[in-house]
Amino acid sequence: MSYSLVIVESPAKAKTIAGYLGDGFRVESSIGHVRDLPMRAADIPASHRDKKWAKLGIDVENDFEPLYIVSRDKKEQITRLRSLLKGADQLYLATDEDREGEAIAWHLLEVLKPKVPVHRMVFHEITNKAITDALSQTRDIDEGLVNAQETRRILDRLYGYELSPVLWKMISKGLSAGRVQSVATRIVVERERERMAFQAAGYWDLKVQMSTDASETFASSLIEVDGARVATGRDFDDDGALSREGAVVLDEAAALNLADGLVERSLEVGSVEAKPYRRRPAAPFITSTYQQEAGRRLRMSAAMAMHAAQGLYQKGYITYMRTDSTTLSDTAVRAARAQISELFGDDHLPESPRTFQKKVRNAQEAHEAIRPAGDRFRHPDEVARELPRSEVRAYEMIWQRTLASQMTDAVGETVQIRVVGTSAGPSSTSGVTFATSGTVISHQGFRRVYADDSDDRNTDGDGDGGILPAVDVGDPVVVVEATPEGHTTQPPSRFTEASLVKRLEELGVGRPSTYASIMETIQGRDYVWKKGSALVPTLSAFAVTTLLESHFPRLVDYDFTASMESDLDGIADGSAEKVPWLRSFYFGSSDDIGLLEKVTGRLGDIDARAVSTVPLGVTSDGEEVVARFGKFGPYVQVGDRTASIPDDLAPDELTVERAFEFLDTPVERVLGDDPETGLPVIARSGRFGPYVSLGRPPEQTRLSPEMTALMALPLRRTEMKVAVSYLRLAAGSDDEAAFRRVINTPRRGVGKGAMERINEFAAQDGDGFLDALGHAEEAGVTGRPLAGIRSFLELREVLVSRSTEGPATVLRIALDDSGYLAELRTGGDDNSERIRNLDDLVLAVAGFDNVGAMLEEVDEIATADARPRPRTASLFQTMTLERLTLQDALELLSLPRTVGVDPADGVEITVQNGRFGPYLKKGSDSRSLATEEQLLTVTLEECLTVLAQPKRRGRSTAKPPLRELGADPESGKTIILKDGNWGPYVTDGEYNASLGRGDSVEELTDERAAELLAERRAKGPPGKKKRSSRKK
Repeated sequence: MSYSLVIVESPAKAKTIAGYLGDGFRVESSIGHVRDLPMRAADIPASHRDKKWAKLGIDVENDFEPLYIVSRDKKEQITRLRSLLKGADQLYLATDEDREGEAIAWHLLEVLKPKVPVHRMVFHEITNKAITDALSQTRDIDEGLVNAQETRRILDRLYGYELSPVLWKMISKGLSAGRVQSVATRIVVERERERMAFQAAGYWDLKVQMSTDASETFASSLIEVDGARVATGRDFDDDGALSREGAVVLDEAAALNLADGLVERSLEVGSVEAKPYRRRPAAPFITSTYQQEAGRRLRMSAAMAMHAAQGLYQKGYITYMRTDSTTLSDTAVRAARAQISELFGDDHLPESPRTFQKKVRNAQEAHEAIRPAGDRFRHPDEVARELPRSEVRAYEMIWQRTLASQMTDAVGETVQIRVVGTSAGPSSTSGVTFATSGTVISHQGFRRVYADDSDDRNTDGDGDGGILPAVDVGDPVVVVEATPEGHTTQPPSRFTEASLVKRLEELGVGRPSTYASIMETIQGRDYVWKKGSALVPTLSAFAVTTLLESHFPRLVDYDFTASMESDLDGIADGSAEKVPWLRSFYFGSSDDIGLLEKVTGRLGDIDARAVSTVPLGVTSDGEEVVARFGKFGPYVQVGDRTASIPDDLAPDELTVERAFEFLDTPVERVLGDDPETGLPVIARSGRFGPYVSLGRPPEQTRLSPEMTALMALPLRRTEMKVAVSYLRLAAGSDDEAAFRRVINTPRRGVGKGAMERINEFAAQDGDGFLDALGHAEEAGVTGRPLAGIRSFLELREVLVSRSTEGPATVLRIALDDSGYLAELRTGGDDNSERIRNLDDLVLAVAGFDNVGAMLEEVDEIATADARPRPRTASLFQTMTLERLTLQDALELLSLPRTVGVDPADGVEITVQNGRFGPYLKKGSDSRSLATEEQLLTVTLEECLTVLAQPKRRGRSTAKPPLRELGADPESGKTIILKDGNWGPYVTDGEYNASLGRGDSVEELTDERAAELLAERRAKGPPGKKKRSSRKK
């Protein structure tokens, strides 16, 4: 029996839709995207591995043709879909209706190649009516949306794959650039720069409690002294200077004097001003405002919020959650108004439905606002029994926002009272003015939907004051209490995920559907870490941002990034074409040189050391104090002095004074001399914890910026060794190893036989290998090998004669005239990476003037790196640097320790510390030890006893909990803080979440622990433990 096959993205969505369709349908999931550009070299098909563009995955010379592959983890599902398609009489592609969903549908079409009729089926809510309507209103795939999404994917690949290697060379391996992620990181870094430049100012104010003749009390604040406005925090600029003309800054003495002169003093009401109060409800949620409110009200990260919304949508509780439209359909408006009338009465309904037409900048994912699904909205109490707590909370917030948007305004009256008089303080008498305000709400309007939830700033942001007594101008009031309060101006607040999403939306950067992934990316790449809910940039983020701002400013320009979104919209609606736009971006146009030229032609202009430097200030002697991000992490430097700094130190806390704290902290303590070797035993604090060393490590060679860039290249690669060998020829070196490496690279016909004759001649003549090459004919070399040797020696003479022109020129001549580059380009293997490495080497050596001097510096570094390293050993967890003795250190350095030999078979038994803790080892057999101290004390007999016991399979005895926290709001289970093999973590028995950077065991709160678990829960269910199968 045939059937209609319906394909959606997720199993949960498939399950819900299948419940609405009859027996004549089979609903299956693609499990997300089915094809993408290759992520690893191993993903590239054999048929394309010889293409120089294969690793990029885009043939930039052939209209930017992408190389799409089906990933390994999707091949099984594709096979299943093809099998199901064989029994189908028609295919419905029911993926989401945005660009990404349209692209998934297109990829399915390309991969499955169906021979049955194909229908594109779209809907923005999963209800019986919506699915039925969608079946009768199918369409073709929208090629415009597909082109726009494909252009975005190609654009992001070009941006990331071309820019990221620049970061690797100039800053550090493992860094990455991205069209939106780099801009988001820049926003966070710019805010931290503002905080670092901020100068705090101090000021005082005065709060009083006043009483009327009727003994009614109210609070008021001092606003004027002798007619001059009293300065508050908003009256100072970021430099700490007073920015409001005519304002007076109260210090502590003045505030105390005023307070002393006011208590029990009679003042009078100077004015009473009443104004109408009206507050309108906010528009229904779009993706970004939903993420912002979920972060503020529910304390959800962007990823957690979208995970909850995705679950609600796929289960049929809300409409599609990726949208930037505030519009509600007629069905939704009717449902909202009916429920408002039922719950709150007709007096809470405006005469006509509200409309919200405004969309965000560059809006394109415009379907309908996020709202409860269906033509009747389910009450939150109704769904509370059916959903996980996180989804219930998200649904309630969406339900409240939707209903509130269709309710009447909250109205009332705001009253402002001013009280005037004098303060007769001990040292002076001053005229004073106090002010207070309050609002009386006469009609709650939309506020009713929030019931007792006072946290409804999602309306319009104005707060309400308290209830004020009825007073008239001239009425006396008495000051009951006066409290001076000192304040310090605060720097601009750091971004949270919610506020960063809002800022990206304001700038038109990114799309609602991408914000959650961007938040995860900038944290996962260690550009940003969380301090509470605040986003703190790392010094690596500073380095990357500085490099991009200085040398690729357009690529992180806010307006340019936003304009790219508009251009993609043009491709989607057909007003612009994909290929010309990509060609302009990559190869350049009349107003921009293009990405390719930027990443290839500007490397020589980048000062690797400068972009990684953050100035902190100067010493009293005028010496610069800086922070840097280096190969081994962040550090501070003054002159030649350096000191590592913790990864979790916020940049705005890194002052000159703090830098000297790190610099002045002893980095080592000499414990004494080793009696056997006479070498000093030194205790040190390293990046990975405290340790001891036998002897001092060799001093690190201080590199110039040019040499730093050069040494960052993969110089151990074969092609790089060949290039450096040619440079040695140009320098007139008699380095025999260099001659032997390039005598037949590229192939010159100088084979093994010819080399043997040269070696024999060199041994007999005694003048060396180079001289023997010059007498190759006398050595008996003839034919092609002789011609090859002569061409090699002629090339050497050319290189030596041109050496004064600098290393870059010499290297280009060597690579071109030798034919090495040509051999790489025509080779059968994919040599694109080798060629790129050689291009990078040419750019790097351009910073040097003299070939010989450069090679001499390279050799000095190599010699330094080859020096033997001292023996080291990490301290036990129970040890501290301060209490460590020489004997302790010598015992640590004795590990691993040979305990003895098993008398039964003569096999040696050793004890040592490993990845999972202390253990003993005999041959291939091993056993864990209970404590690190046993490494020093366990005897042979005790080891034999342990080995005689059956080997315990699985985990060792769990460590006891560090402490219990409160109940997890999602699962209701007690949260436990534990210490695991990989560090401390929290668990509710089902999910485990490691503590993040900035979290401490001692200060971890219940709220933060719940947030960590929620973030882990949002990534999906915990993996099932694999059971090993045993043969019986």
